[in-house]
Amino acid sequence: MIRAGVLGGTGYAGIEVVRLLLNHPEVELCRIVSQSYAGKKIAEVYPNLMGVCDLTCSALDVDDIAKSCDVVFTALPHGASKEVIPLLYEKGLKVIDLSGDFRYNDPEVYAAWYGEPHSSPELLKESVYGLCELHREEIKGARLIGNPGCYTTCSITALAPLVKAGVVDNRSLIIDAKSGVTGAGRGLNLPNLFCECTETMKAYKIATHRHTSEIEQELSLLAGEDIILSFTPHLAPMKRGILATCYANLKKSYTEEELLSLYREFYEGDPFIRIYEAGTLPEVKHIAGSNYIGIGLVVDQRLNRVVVVSCIDNLVKGAAGQAVQNMNLLFGLPEGMALEAAGMYL
Repeated sequence: MIRAGVLGGTGYAGIEVVRLLLNHPEVELCRIVSQSYAGKKIAEVYPNLMGVCDLTCSALDVDDIAKSCDVVFTALPHGASKEVIPLLYEKGLKVIDLSGDFRYNDPEVYAAWYGEPHSSPELLKESVYGLCELHREEIKGARLIGNPGCYTTCSITALAPLVKAGVVDNRSLIIDAKSGVTGAGRGLNLPNLFCECTETMKAYKIATHRHTSEIEQELSLLAGEDIILSFTPHLAPMKRGILATCYANLKKSYTEEELLSLYREFYEGDPFIRIYEAGTLPEVKHIAGSNYIGIGLVVDQRLNRVVVVSCIDNLVKGAAGQAVQNMNLLFGLPEGMALEAAGMYL
């Protein structure tokens, strides 16, 4: 059995990792670390786990984690991970980080978007960007995974086939994305209270959202040239899910079926990608609660532009499910193990 620990296990992403690992046939969940709830049983914090998990949350003890675990999921706030992970890495553990601290190839890009130098730039050379559909083989041989963000997973997978094939003008890329409120985390924050975000929708961090840099990094690698794009996130009045509507100008005329064939070829063998037939588009409720990505597209013949719609669950494929998918690859398990359940729909 793989012995696993979850640091930051009482946040929304962390508890989703816990939930998925409890149903994994090859994993023993050994530690749940929470500074806020140390000494409390996890079922006291999340009563849905009563009778399912009786682990008590503990404070961080790196030596104890190293003795008790083979793999650690770090669901810590941005900035905290880069202080803790070097200690875990030195102990020989495999680490899957759900923060943004180890997603970058260039420490200068990290510093530009996070407003401070990276404290362990040498580990950025060791980490692998954990988008399984793009970096599967690299992930298998790694010990440190920078688990991608939710907006990034949804947006990169939507545009990757077009950029790789060179069929769009890379200067024309626009991403308009909506996220459920769980994407903001569990902490108390006035804009995320029920009465502040229900029955409304708002754009935020226009032209400054950190996920822009991740999307640009990965699409630039596929294109073989630097890509700069426009990304606008929105907060939607729903608990979970992301819908990204992505726009790109085509270099020549294509039919929808021609582009869909390109997508099917690009994602052939990827178990969690669902390419929708022409005339149909994904919705959040098709994938909520699952590790699947729904992708559909429409060609606007009038403007010679393709509009791609992509959906994920921000807590599953956008965080915890992707982390477990990465773990499966790290340990040579079937990639979809414990992740193949359908979405909840309702």
